[in-house]
Amino acid sequence: MAIRDWLSGRVFNMVHGNNLVYNTCWEDPRLDRAALQMGPDDEVVVITSAGCNALDYALTGPRCVHAVDMNPRQNALLELKIAGIRHLEFDDFFAMFGQGKLPNARSIYESRLRDALSDWSRGYWDRWITFFDHRRRSFYYRGTSGAFARFIKVYSDRIIKVRPLMDAMLNAPTLSEQQEIYYQQLRDKFWTKMIRFAMNRDTTLSMVGVPKAQRRQIEMQYPGGIIQFLQDCLDSVFGELPLADNYFWRVYMTGCYTPECCPEYLKPDNFVLLRDGLADRIQIHTDSVQGFLQQHPGQITRFVLLDHMDWLSDRFFPLLEAEWQAIVDRAAPAARVIWRSGGLATDFLNQVQVRFDGRMRELPSLLTYDETLAKQLHARDRVHTYGSFYIADLAIPS
Repeated sequence: MAIRDWLSGRVFNMVHGNNLVYNTCWEDPRLDRAALQMGPDDEVVVITSAGCNALDYALTGPRCVHAVDMNPRQNALLELKIAGIRHLEFDDFFAMFGQGKLPNARSIYESRLRDALSDWSRGYWDRWITFFDHRRRSFYYRGTSGAFARFIKVYSDRIIKVRPLMDAMLNAPTLSEQQEIYYQQLRDKFWTKMIRFAMNRDTTLSMVGVPKAQRRQIEMQYPGGIIQFLQDCLDSVFGELPLADNYFWRVYMTGCYTPECCPEYLKPDNFVLLRDGLADRIQIHTDSVQGFLQQHPGQITRFVLLDHMDWLSDRFFPLLEAEWQAIVDRAAPAARVIWRSGGLATDFLNQVQVRFDGRMRELPSLLTYDETLAKQLHARDRVHTYGSFYIADLAIPS
């Protein structure tokens, strides 16, 4: 078991340490907006990922959105998006990030975008701007999560040959017609022995950002383990929720968004709002959450931790405690924290201790959870690949 865990960790670190992992965000910002209730005085910290949600939060008009990521490639992607907002016409911007393909991408990049990037991001995109100018392969089939999406596309199109059914389901005019296609025609065809084998491998899960610690939580907490968890996720996405506005799954199933089904930053009116000043409220930091907070001079009112605490819950538990100490030290009065987990519960937080008000305290004593709202929002999650969602206020005195 120790050798297997070591190999799994090596694979995960190799995948995440040297690649653009996320080409689109895999957290539903519609939920985040309802949970965070951001206002003009808020200072928000979010892990960058692909930057889509940092742009979404900026559209709500907070004072500042701090996009923080240890992987500089993820920050380079957000920089490229902001450069495109500032220096491209909307049609070119949508072609690039909506359709995932921009003809003459290199010449457009060199003439309009390159000078707007930081040195590191400029060096990265000097090499990889070709992600956007391939005639057949979309940008959304690049990076490690994109490579996994491309594998699923090849599997669907060439092996089980269900592309017509997938397109019909995506374009179904009613939820009942979508459900009929999924349950009666598509579901049983998808779950072959081949796909079950692939989805049960740590290497496959690493490509979509699931480390061993997160998989272990699912295996321990979810009846039927990882395969049953994934089957139930797909049943919820395709069998219970309408796909008409589910841009998360559309982009990986087709390689592109549509004008009607896309993130908010790709809509013309919002593009203008971002270009006219709201994008300026985003600050990008290549650092850990803990590192950023320890250097940041001001207070933070909103923290968006995605699911990365799952990653720290096992071998890196001291780092988890150090991060929460930094959160407590930097949190403003009435600060709110949201996070997700692959598991059904983040019980590991019960063991976290932080220094507060001159003495050591157990973290749960400082958190007030809004379980009702979190449960309501989680049920409507368009991504639906997380086991649980959390909204908590920190008890920081004014």
